[in-house]
Amino acid sequence: MTYTMSLLLIGLVLGLIAVASNPSPYFGALGLVLAAGTGSCMLGLEGASFLCLVLFLIYLGGMLVVFAYTAALASDPYPETWGNRSVATYAVAYAGGVFVTGVVFRDSWCKGLWAPADGLGDFSVFRGDTGGVALMYSLGGGMLVISAWVLLLTLFVVLELTRGLNRGALRVV
Repeated sequence: MTYTMSLLLIGLVLGLIAVASNPSPYFGALGLVLAAGTGSCMLGLEGASFLCLVLFLIYLGGMLVVFAYTAALASDPYPETWGNRSVATYAVAYAGGVFVTGVVFRDSWCKGLWAPADGLGDFSVFRGDTGGVALMYSLGGGMLVISAWVLLLTLFVVLELTRGLNRGALRVV
C-alpha cells in the first residue's frame, strides 16, 4: 500500500510538472489527465470512492471543455513538446525545486499519520464520503443545478467558437 501510494504521488508530481512546464495546451492537457488520474486513484485507495469518481468525472469533463477552448484559440502548427530545450529546462528546474523542498522538509514529514477514510469505522455510522454526498444534495442542491447549467452553457459557447471553417475561432469576419 505504501509503495503504491508513493508511486501515485510521484505520478501526481510528474503530471503537475508537465502542466507547469509546457506552454502548449495539447501537452498540458495530457499532464492534467495524468494528475487527475493519479489524484483520483489516491482518493480511491484511501477509501473515498465516491469522491474519487466525482473528482475524475467532473474535473476531466470541465478540463475537456477548457482544452477544446484553448486548442481552438492557440492553433499552433508546431507546438512545443517536452523535448524542446526551453520546456525541458523548466521541467528540470521544477523537479529540482520539488527535490530541494523534499530534502529540506525531510525530517518534518508525518509518515505515520496516513489513515484511510474508513480508519475509524468502529466509531462511525457512515462511510467517510457518504456524509458529504448527503450534504451536497441537500444544502448544495441549488448550486449544483446552477453549476450544471453553467457547464452546459460553456459547452455550447465552446462549440460555437470552434465551429468556424478551418481557421478556428479567430477568423476575419
